[in-house]
Amino acid sequence: VQLQASGGGLVQDGGSLRLSCAASGRTFRRYKMGWFRQAPGKEREFVGSITWSGLSTAYGPSVKGRFTILRDSPKNTVYLQMNSLKPEDTALYYCAAVEEGSNWDSGYWGQGTQVTVSS
Repeated sequence: VQLQASGGGLVQDGGSLRLSCAASGRTFRRYKMGWFRQAPGKEREFVGSITWSGLSTAYGPSVKGRFTILRDSPKNTVYLQMNSLKPEDTALYYCAAVEEGSNWDSGYWGQGTQVTVSS
């Protein structure tokens, strides 16, 4: 199983980026997919998640209203549209997939993609 994240980069304060995460290696039916981030010296933070159907999403309080998760289930791909970026959004962003109802730590994780927001 592989989760391949991409789309990170350097952006100015107030800018936008779109991250992608392509999952492969198994069927992800009934799996929710999500994004987490970790900045240097800080704990991992939940960014957001989306169910397999795409009908239900959840967001962390620091990104709610600015970030949007979208999912293309036939392509096993999830996107994170990030708008109004702030320097505090700078972090390594990870995508993950887990069976609905299970703990994220029991799921699959991809490598991170770096997002840097300059002030």
